[in-house]
Amino acid sequence: MQDHWLARPSTIKFLWRLFIGVLVIVIAVELVVEYGHYFGFERIFGFAAWLGFLACVGLVMFAKLLGFLLKRPDGYYDR
Repeated sequence: MQDHWLARPSTIKFLWRLFIGVLVIVIAVELVVEYGHYFGFERIFGFAAWLGFLACVGLVMFAKLLGFLLKRPDGYYDR
């Protein structure tokens, strides 16, 4: 049986390279494009990238905690 296309090592390597490339582009655009800042800490170079990364990490941690709190035993519905 063939692996799903997302489970192939070549696809995983391609997706990592794609995501890193997009991150580099987003940070490089910040060198060229000037946008408005509402707060002083938004002037830190790469702030939007760091904020997105930390938000993603926070969401994953919240999902893990929620899964732990709402987890039921394997035979929960077999009763």
